[in-house]
Amino acid sequence: MSGAKNHDYHILPPDIWPFIGAFSALTMFTGLVFWMHKMPGGVGIGLAGVFGVGLTMFSWWGKVIKEAHEGHHTPVVQLHQRYGMILFLASEVMFFVGWFWAFFDFSLFPSKIAVDVIGGTWPPKAITSVINAFDLPLLNTLILLCSGTTLTWAHHALIHGNRTDLKRGLIATILLGLLFSSIQAYEYMHAPFAFGKNTYGSSFYMATGFHGFHVIVGTIFLLVCLIRALRMDFTPRQHFGFEAAAWYWHFVDVVWLFLFVAIYVWGNWGAVIE
Repeated sequence: MSGAKNHDYHILPPDIWPFIGAFSALTMFTGLVFWMHKMPGGVGIGLAGVFGVGLTMFSWWGKVIKEAHEGHHTPVVQLHQRYGMILFLASEVMFFVGWFWAFFDFSLFPSKIAVDVIGGTWPPKAITSVINAFDLPLLNTLILLCSGTTLTWAHHALIHGNRTDLKRGLIATILLGLLFSSIQAYEYMHAPFAFGKNTYGSSFYMATGFHGFHVIVGTIFLLVCLIRALRMDFTPRQHFGFEAAAWYWHFVDVVWLFLFVAIYVWGNWGAVIE
């Protein structure tokens, strides 16, 4: 028993949170479907699911942090955590593949009925004007690129034990993320087309809005990392929580570059600019 703690793995005891998380995600999805089909109770069911998912994230990830403090995150455990994060990002890629697929399918391969509706042009004839790609979208592109730079600065500082620059880099990245979300909200408020009226509006808002949701999640992720950094949680040799947040944020940056080029620039080519 004296060498029981010297193994290179950590067996978790049975926990109820995976079940609660899965059930809450199903509840949230059900509420969203009800709401989109204007069925009664959709909003309440969806909010209940959101609450359950949030509670699961807070409690489950809190246990993961506690395990790290107790020394259970051995090199083998950290390697498997990285595998899990890579698989999670791969699933996120598939989400965005779906939105890009829809956008290009609508624009390049419309059905016979769609040709009559959109007028054989893209954007459709119902879209009288579009958002200027080189106005707010370009500004947001520069903001995200700068945020990737500040996050890399924070990561470099952490590796070299510079906790002051770690905190500064995280604060700068969080502020840039909030600025991006604010500008995108302003852009949506003043967009010359609505969601759900035609294929262009639906695919535009689903792709860019889903990305905007990821920016909000990533900002919260980095805020948690900042709180942990202030509590002296990370070390140069063990900081997977920060590393996972950095991977997620850089993934969001790369996806935005594809969105900017495909939807804002190519998708609006030849259309009337707002």
